[in-house]
Parts: sequence; structure tokens; C-alpha cells
Amino acid sequence: MRPDERTVPSGEHPVRVEEDLLVARHAVRAAAVAAGFSIVDQTKIVTAASELVRNAYIHGGGGTMTVEAVRDPAGRLGLRLRVRDEGPGIADVDQAMADGFSTGAGLGHGLGGTRRLVDEFDLDTAPGRGTTVTVVRWKP
Repeated sequence: MRPDERTVPSGEHPVRVEEDLLVARHAVRAAAVAAGFSIVDQTKIVTAASELVRNAYIHGGGGTMTVEAVRDPAGRLGLRLRVRDEGPGIADVDQAMADGFSTGAGLGHGLGGTRRLVDEFDLDTAPGRGTTVTVVRWKP
């Protein structure tokens, strides 16, 4: 049976306290399972979500994550995640996207690694106006 985007759980999830990070990951996994993603693709989109909501929580002071099922013109099903914060924004996007760059104790695979886990990646940020990252993972 072909998954229907109307049956994939979607919605907006707050990212305000540490427990919200786990809730966000569970929401993305539930959507990926309902969409019929393979275990590998589930892991990729959940890992991307985890990195993005962690960044919003730690660097952006919190925000929101929106999950929604989408279809491309060819009818392929995908999951779109949009993570927004109203933090300080990213002053140097090129540096933030570079492998090995970290503002904390992490491995520095953050945004660059997230970009490699998804099929579409859009970063909208500016100093003083926060950050919005929108990603899509398409089901093969």
C-alpha cells in the first residue's frame, strides 16, 4: 500500500526545554515510519532533525520544529522539516557549514553533516534575526 501524505503525522513542536529534543526526534521518527521510509532513511532524517533542534535549543535559545509530508511533481513522498529560532543568527555561514567547525564540544559535523543527510537543505539566517533551516528527505 502506498503511504498517503495525509496519514503522516505532521505539526509544529516547541523546542524550549531539553526534553523537547527527544519529543522532536520521536515526532520525526513517527512521521518517517508512517511515510514508509526504510530504517536507513528514518535514521538519516531523525539524525538531521536531532542536530537542527539541538542547534536551535543551544545556540538559538529555543524555537520550533515543523514536520510535514510533501510530494514532488513526480509524486514522490518526502518529509519536510523546518526548524526556526530567534537567536543571534549565524554570522559566518561558510564557516558554520565547514566540516570540523564547532562552537561547542561537538565533533563539528553539525550543519555540513546535516546537509549530507538530506536531499534538500535551505539555511536562512542573519546576525540579529535568528535562523531557519528547512530540509527535505525524499523517499526513494
